[in-house]
Amino acid sequence: MFIEKVDHLPEEIEKLREEDMVAYESSHGIEVNYRTFYFVIKDDQKNVVGVLHAYTAFAEVYVEDIWVKKEQRGKGYGRQLMQALEEHFKGQGFNNINLVTSTFQAPEFYQKCGFQVEFIRKNEKNPKLSKTFLVKFFNEEVENQGLV
Repeated sequence: MFIEKVDHLPEEIEKLREEDMVAYESSHGIEVNYRTFYFVIKDDQKNVVGVLHAYTAFAEVYVEDIWVKKEQRGKGYGRQLMQALEEHFKGQGFNNINLVTSTFQAPEFYQKCGFQVEFIRKNEKNPKLSKTFLVKFFNEEVENQGLV
């Protein structure tokens, strides 16, 4: 036996991995609904000024990252992307939106967008890399995502 790090899985191994994970999760009454997606915001000239990268997993939406062009920051584009994400998934049976951000990445921005801090994992050696875990609940009456 040996272990190696790879940057990409061969297609046949990825297919086997996915099929086996789906079978396992389905055997527990859980729907595998992993879907990666992006919200893209453009200016009036159709130039991309920002991107929100996220994915769904079971009953949750996870923000992977958000980017706004340097010269466009502070104009509300990040907030618009976060609002588009929430509006898109509201009423679809998801429980919450999750994200993790480092201290240097302005966790206060997400709090202004209505996210609440669940906890902070401090990095004593490099405080700028401390992680803030945030969540925003949909508080829907029906939460059926992630269930078979």
